[in-house]
Amino acid sequence: MHSHADRGLDLYETPAPATRALLAEETFDGPIWEPADGRSAISRVLREAGYHVIATDLVDYGMPNALGGVDFLAQTFAPEGAKIIVSNPPFMYADEFVRHALTLVSRVIFLLRLAYVEGTGRADILDGGQLARVYVFRNRLPMLHRDGWTGPRTNSSMMPLAWFVWDRHHRGPTELRRISWEADCDEAPIPQLGCADPP
Repeated sequence: MHSHADRGLDLYETPAPATRALLAEETFDGPIWEPADGRSAISRVLREAGYHVIATDLVDYGMPNALGGVDFLAQTFAPEGAKIIVSNPPFMYADEFVRHALTLVSRVIFLLRLAYVEGTGRADILDGGQLARVYVFRNRLPMLHRDGWTGPRTNSSMMPLAWFVWDRHHRGPTELRRISWEADCDEAPIPQLGCADPP
């Protein structure tokens, strides 16, 4: 764990297999908004799957098909046609991102720490009836290294992560589902994964 000062903009790129595992469970209609696009780790996989993605970020990382300089928390409406947000928001602003996203679109899907289900300070987010599903990974995701990290790299994250799905139209209890990711050996998006089957 690093301090907020060390973490800077809190950019931790999402491994491609994590997004593919989500796509095995969820389908989408219309444009998808990725408001914390970073270096397009999520939007790239969504586009490869045939989805139209509107990618924005506070910072301009020079990525094609992405618009920098867009402060998500300052937006008062979603891009035209977008009713779904899929993102890995900055961990330090996760609560603000969830609350704000739910004012802009009807379906919100964020990659968050599994420990996000704990605590009382976000009861409105977790217990308000709109959290429809939580997809917990059976096998730990590869380590999400901070953007610009030059230290040693490890294959497995010490931190369990999950996809959280909020839906304004959902009523009732939250469903917990277990999913798995698989390495893509042909594409090898994360070299340290190797080609062995995940545990």
